[in-house]
Amino acid sequence: MHRSVGEIMSRHPETLAVSATLRRAAQMMHDFDIGEVVVMANRAVAGVVTDRDIVVRAVAEGADPNTTSCGDIASTELISVSPSDPIADTVTLMRQHAIRRLPVIDNETLVGIVSLGDLAREPDTRSALADISATPPNA
Repeated sequence: MHRSVGEIMSRHPETLAVSATLRRAAQMMHDFDIGEVVVMANRAVAGVVTDRDIVVRAVAEGADPNTTSCGDIASTELISVSPSDPIADTVTLMRQHAIRRLPVIDNETLVGIVSLGDLAREPDTRSALADISATPPNA
């Protein structure tokens, strides 16, 4: 049986406006124990900010997390999946692009996030996860 992303994704992903500060994003990541927030502009997905983005693209470069916005450092060339996409295709996509989390979008609406953690609960993806985890992260 081929399962779909919609069956394993985390629903109700945390979002912030493009104008939200990195401090707010970091606090949200801390409070909800997550590694990524989806950046929104007028109810549309504008990008994503990860904990690593905050450190590497902002703090390490001397940006002030209290005044730098999520929109300033967000990854905007998004790779996303649909809730109906097969899990196997999602694993391949994550491996090809060295991505650990993907927004799940349905009819231009954010409906979830699928992560390595979600995939780890799938019993037949152990070797695929090992390959993804061993891939150097995107900067």
